[in-house]
Amino acid sequence: MKESLGNLKKAARELYLLEHTQATVSWDQETQMPDAANEERSDQLALLEGIMHQKLTSPEIGRLLSALGADDEKPEGKGNFDIEDKAFVREMYRSYSRASRLPEKLVTEIARQTGLAHSSWVEARKNADFSLFEEDLEKIIELNREKAGKIGYKDHPYDALLDEYEPWMTASKVEEVFGPLGKNLADLTARIAKKKQVETSFVEKKYPVDKQNAFGTKVVEKLGYDFGRGRLDISAHPFTTTLGTNDVRITTRYDESLVLSGLFSNIHEGGHAMYEMGVGENIQGNILAAGVSLGIHESQSRFWENMIGRSRAFWEIFYPDFQKTFSKQTEGVSLDDFYKAVNRVEPSFIRVEADEVTYSLHVILRFEIEKAMLSGDLKVSSLPDEWNRRMKSLLGIVPADDSEGVLQDVHWSAGLIGYFPTYALGNLYAAQFMNSMENQLGDVGKIVRSGDFSSILGWLRENIHQYGRVYPAEKLCRRVTGESLNPDYFMHYLENKYGEVYGLRGN
Repeated sequence: MKESLGNLKKAARELYLLEHTQATVSWDQETQMPDAANEERSDQLALLEGIMHQKLTSPEIGRLLSALGADDEKPEGKGNFDIEDKAFVREMYRSYSRASRLPEKLVTEIARQTGLAHSSWVEARKNADFSLFEEDLEKIIELNREKAGKIGYKDHPYDALLDEYEPWMTASKVEEVFGPLGKNLADLTARIAKKKQVETSFVEKKYPVDKQNAFGTKVVEKLGYDFGRGRLDISAHPFTTTLGTNDVRITTRYDESLVLSGLFSNIHEGGHAMYEMGVGENIQGNILAAGVSLGIHESQSRFWENMIGRSRAFWEIFYPDFQKTFSKQTEGVSLDDFYKAVNRVEPSFIRVEADEVTYSLHVILRFEIEKAMLSGDLKVSSLPDEWNRRMKSLLGIVPADDSEGVLQDVHWSAGLIGYFPTYALGNLYAAQFMNSMENQLGDVGKIVRSGDFSSILGWLRENIHQYGRVYPAEKLCRRVTGESLNPDYFMHYLENKYGEVYGLRGN
C-alpha cells in the first residue's frame, strides 16, 4: 500500500508540474502574447492538454489506484493512511475516473477550439458583434455536450459539467438555492429602488490609470498578497492563476472612468491568490494544493472584495490615502458620501461591476442560459436576443450592444460551461464564514480599523486555506461553521448593510 501510494504521488507530481506549465503558457496568452501567435499557441495548449490526459488516464495510474482499493464506493481507497493521504487518493481517483471517460481526441479538440475562440471573442467584444464569435461558441457548446455525455449524468447534462467546478453539486440543488435567493434579492432591489439614490458623480470622473494601479497595488499588498510569490498584470478579463507553489499571479483591468472597477478587481483576484498561497506545506506540490471547489474559492475573493473592501471600516483606513492620491476628483467628498457611493445599488449591465445585491442575479441569468444551450432548448444564434430578454426580466434593463451584454465574459470562449453558479455560491459561503469568524475573533470591523489584516488572513488560513482539497466543500463548511451551506447568512448581511446605506430599517 505504501509503495503504491508513493508511486502514485510521483506520477501525480508530473501532472502537477505539467498543469503549471500549461498555466504559464495560458497566462502569457492572456497578458503578453502578440495577436499573430494565437493559432500556434492554441496548438501548444492542445498538445499539453493531450499529454496531461494521456498521463492521467494511463494504465499505470489505474493500476496504482486499484492496488490502493479506490473505487466508486470507496474513492479514498482502503489503505490505513492519514487524512491527507486518503484525500489525495480520493482526488486522484476522482480525476482519473472523470478523465478516463473522455477520449483524448475530444480533450485536445476542446483545448484547441477554446484557444481559437479566445481570439474571436476578443475581436467580437471589441466590435460589439456577437456574430464574430457565434460559430466558435456553437462548436464549444457541441463539444461540452459531448463531454457531458461521455462523463455521464443522471438528470441533466449540466450536472456533469458543474461537477467539475463544484464537486458533488447538481443543477437541481443549485435551483433549490437560486429560486428563493433570486426572489429575495429582487425584493431587496425593489425596496432600495424606492429610496433616494446615493450620489456617485465623483467616482465617475476621470482617474489616471497609473495612479489607480499604484493605489490598487498598495491595497492588495496591505491585505496580505505576497508580491514575492506573485505579480500583477493587465488582461482583457481579470483572473488569478497558479504557476507554481511560489508563483501565484493576478491580473486586472483599468478604465480611467471606472476607478472602483479596477480597484475591486485587484482585491477580488488578490483574495483568490491568497487562498492558493495559503495551502499547508504538508500538501504543497500535489493535487490537494488548490481550492476544494470554485464556490469556496469564490468565497475568498468575494469576502475580501465586498465584506472587507466595501465596508465602512476599510474606507476609514484607506480613504485618506485615496483622497491624497486623487485630490481633484474627491475634493469636498466626505467619507460617508464615498462609502455610500462604493455601495450604490442599481441594476447594471456588467457582472464584474455589479453591486452586491444585484450581482447574483447576473449569475442566475447565466446559469439558466447555460442549461438551455446545453440541453438544446436555446440555439446559440438566438443567444443575444435571449440574453437581452432575460436581462429585462431579472434586472429591468436591456444592453445597448453585445459588448455590454452577451459578450462581456471570457468564460464561454474558454469552454467553462458550468462555472458561473460558483460565483453566487461563493457569496453565500463568504457570509457564512464571516459569521463564524466574528464569533471567534470578535467585531471584524474593529480589526479592519486597526489597519492590521493579519488576524483576518490568519483565521482564513487556519480554517480554510491550509486544507486545500483535503475536505470536500460541504464538509469544510460544516467544520468551519457547524452547518451546511445556508443562504440566510448572506441575506442577513445584505439587509443589515443596505438597511443602513439606504435607510430601509423599520420599513
